[in-house]
Amino acid sequence: MKGYIYYEEEDAVRNSWFIDELIAAGASLQMDVELITGDVELPSDTSFILYRGRDFEKSRSFEEQGVLVVNRSEVTRITNDKYQSFQLATLLGIPAIPTNMLTSSDEIGTYPVVVKTSEGHGGTDVQLCANAAEVDELRTRYGSSQLLVQPYIEHDASDVRLYVIGDEVVGAVRRTAVDSFKANVALGGVAEDFDAPSPLRQFAEKIAKAIKSDYVGVDFIQQRDGVWLLNEIEDPVGARSLYETSELNVAREVMNHIHKKITKTL
Repeated sequence: MKGYIYYEEEDAVRNSWFIDELIAAGASLQMDVELITGDVELPSDTSFILYRGRDFEKSRSFEEQGVLVVNRSEVTRITNDKYQSFQLATLLGIPAIPTNMLTSSDEIGTYPVVVKTSEGHGGTDVQLCANAAEVDELRTRYGSSQLLVQPYIEHDASDVRLYVIGDEVVGAVRRTAVDSFKANVALGGVAEDFDAPSPLRQFAEKIAKAIKSDYVGVDFIQQRDGVWLLNEIEDPVGARSLYETSELNVAREVMNHIHKKITKTL
């Protein structure tokens, strides 16, 4: 069974340890797995590609070659557009942070607000704005990029991420910010194991089933009144925090999922 892991070159360097773990996990299942980057034509004997990029058109091009892509291109398209993710949550009846496209600071009635790009990830391109001048500065800085605006939700400077493989939550972490309102570990946040309550697990699994994902992260924040709100869906989701806070071998679980998925089609 021949498969490939796709990363953009810069991301492949940063994720080399996890890539090695995925390749080793595949080998234990008699899966011959290699890393590929950049623009490539897949060999005819390819059984699957574990797509770890964010360009849904590239992902779709692999699908058009008749290859199983994990996650499929529609997952990449929806999860890497925060406005579409919000629309999905609304459609599914899952509470989410109110999100609107930003066209003018005149439309904002109450501050502070959170302004972010629709395609940002890892906590990048997310800013807390206290007034219209700060919003206008961001609109100038990001030019033609689509910006989104959300009310600032009072919470304890933390969020939780649920990791979903197939349609099952396999683990969760709570991430707490340090000197910031953004809890992303890559930006200095601290992660700890989190026992996700049943409603959150149901929300995350409902999302995974709806988009037919293979491996995603689903992030929530909790308001001061205890209500949980979807923040975003992450694909490709990193596993560093889960490795640091649990005994779960994420690479092995992902490759087991892929192996079972392919075996069912044979």
